[in-house]
Amino acid sequence: MSRKLTITLVLVAMLAAMALPFSSAVAQEEPVVITWFIGLGAGGQPQHVEAQNAVVEAFNASHDDIKLEHIVVENEVATDTLATLIASGDAPDIIGPVGIAGAWSFAGSFLDLDPIIEELNYDLSRWPEALVDFYRDPEQGLTGLPFATFSSFIFYNRDMFDVAGVPYPPQAFGEPYADGDPWDVDKLREIAMLLTLDANGNNATSPDFDPANIVQFGYSPIWWNDDIRSGVTSPFGAGSFYDPETGKAVMPENWREGIKWLYQAWHTDHFAPDYAYNQSDMLSAGNGFDANAVAMGYSHLWYTCCLTNVPNWDIAVVPSYNGTYTSKLHADTFKILKYTEHPKEAFAVLDYLVAGPAMPDLLQVYGAFPSDPAFSESFLAALDERFPWGVNWDVALESFNYPDNPSHEGNMPNYREALVAVRNWTINMEATPGLDVDAEIEALLATLQPIFDAAK
Repeated sequence: MSRKLTITLVLVAMLAAMALPFSSAVAQEEPVVITWFIGLGAGGQPQHVEAQNAVVEAFNASHDDIKLEHIVVENEVATDTLATLIASGDAPDIIGPVGIAGAWSFAGSFLDLDPIIEELNYDLSRWPEALVDFYRDPEQGLTGLPFATFSSFIFYNRDMFDVAGVPYPPQAFGEPYADGDPWDVDKLREIAMLLTLDANGNNATSPDFDPANIVQFGYSPIWWNDDIRSGVTSPFGAGSFYDPETGKAVMPENWREGIKWLYQAWHTDHFAPDYAYNQSDMLSAGNGFDANAVAMGYSHLWYTCCLTNVPNWDIAVVPSYNGTYTSKLHADTFKILKYTEHPKEAFAVLDYLVAGPAMPDLLQVYGAFPSDPAFSESFLAALDERFPWGVNWDVALESFNYPDNPSHEGNMPNYREALVAVRNWTINMEATPGLDVDAEIEALLATLQPIFDAAK
């Protein structure tokens, strides 16, 4: 039995014994408890936890009628944990920060905010209308308010480039590489191999290179959750495994090419860490860039939250594929679950997080670009204070102009089960050399089709 239900039953029993009606006086004596579930996206790092604790304390100090409680769950188990809480009837009131994929895992579970917004005459004009509409669903209504957006780009270690004598990658879309060649996937492979070193100092182009003893990799997606969609969308372009018109599992040709490119990077060219290397202490279990073991790491603006060990890095634009740039986009917000017993109080918390005093601090600690344009300059100024050697933030701003559409985290029927299948397949590809990639792709589609069909 949940704590809230226990409290209610005890109060009812006390009032009955006193022959008094159950009145609103009880609610005034006992503030409404709103539970905030954290872990589907950012929120689990030590600096996140500290900031979130401060938000909860500040909210409770300024509200007598609402008590905010929060639960922080490890990202790896957050989806299963939340699903269990919902199934057991003990769902939290509000979740977040949560991105596109995390939200699709619980499609149909969110409160439509429009009735509350209309009743309160709540002002949405602080955000661009397009960002508000991003959270509108034809069936569920308005399920969130804009909070944070994260463009993606290449983080590169200047010192590693300098030692290798390799020019830095471009910082403007359309700009060629230093030698005049196009900045594309072929050039990325070329310089990544030059920046990949074994224990004897040989790079990956040398006949003496030892792939069993690599000490520095040229390139790696960072914290990509072993989701091949994330690994290939940038730079190979947007796509989806699901065709809503036919109901079929499909493989976009650009993703097929991207998978082959990445598979070769893992197991033939060796400029990107395979599964064993990625899970090693040397690469800090997937955070190889901050471990000073990766020269170029592809990630999102949120990754600035966790850069603590690389003293001299900058950012560059994604390379092109067939003349087209794709900088995949992440967007996080907070959502109220439709199971809440206190929607107005939960909305008060939501407003506090996305538009109230908590918002600027949370944006900084999450490394998230504000959806509210009024906070853009102060956000970038704070980043400059943290990274005083000078980072070209124009790269991050310009990258917003090349988002993936459809999103690489977009909907698939039976989303949670489909995502598990995709991740298991990705790990097998990442861990196993010598596979027939085309045959493995067909096997993935064969696995996904019955999962999609079961949603009909």
